Amino acid sequence: MRKGIAFVVASLLAATAATAKDDATMPDEAAAIFRDGYVVVEYSDAGRAQLEGVIGALKEALAVPADLDETNEREVDRFDVDPGRKGLVIALAQSYFTLGVVFAKGEDGEEDVYRKGKHWGLKSLRMNPDFAAIEDQEGFVEAVGSATDVPALYWACMNWTSVANFDRLAAIPAGIVGKTVAMLERILELDETYDCYGADRVLGSIWGALPRMPFGTYRKNLERARGYFCRVVDDAAACGAPSSCPIDPICAQYLGNRRAFAEFYLMERRLWEEAAAVLRSVLDAPIGETYPLLNARAQADARELLEQVNEHL
Repeated sequence: MRKGIAFVVASLLAATAATAKDDATMPDEAAAIFRDGYVVVEYSDAGRAQLEGVIGALKEALAVPADLDETNEREVDRFDVDPGRKGLVIALAQSYFTLGVVFAKGEDGEEDVYRKGKHWGLKSLRMNPDFAAIEDQEGFVEAVGSATDVPALYWACMNWTSVANFDRLAAIPAGIVGKTVAMLERILELDETYDCYGADRVLGSIWGALPRMPFGTYRKNLERARGYFCRVVDDAAACGAPSSCPIDPICAQYLGNRRAFAEFYLMERRLWEEAAAVLRSVLDAPIGETYPLLNARAQADARELLEQVNEHL
């Protein structure tokens, strides 16, 4: 399994919370799967086909021309979208991420799926004229500090880190890690609960999966990773008594939190027995009705990780 900047692709299995459901222009196909703010399709070939159909419907609703190269950031930026349809742009970025992390993982076209999602996500941020002006005059990180649209920040970030995974050696000096960490920290300021405390989960994954280096700001820091994970995982051995580190009960329902904790903290610490126990708890847990798609994928990944852990027991 890829490491380094792979932290997000390998760990998130994000619960795909969305606000685009409220957009009056949402196509029927998309409205059918954005239920109570979450993407719900079957974890199957039929579910994949449904999600791909939704992506097509969103593009049709936005009047995206067939010859628009979505893998080209400048082309997507130049494409004119009515500000009232920003919700559709965010939904498109979210849908591409979900397609990549759940269904296209390991396929030849996986990187392009995330690249398209990244460009739509960044476009959704730049549709705010204040964000665009600050980015142009002062830089991206400064613009992030002024952003208030959590879904736009989140889905742009998820896709961007996923793209970075495919050239992880260049991601740190290129500033991608610094920019995405800034986005996640801004999300924590605005709404720490978004996507079942997704920013905490991802920041824990980032600091746990960064390469070990003798110097530099962005290098593996397992204590920092533990701090973020202990906000979403109730583990007395790693985090202390629950009373000293209160956890929102909803976090236990989302299996991706424990799955990420096992891979990017316990396995990185080489705590094999502890990792095995957490992964087994993921496999033994019910899929549930709130996050059925992503919990199914989390269990599939937990099964694969447990095979790796068992080699050390």
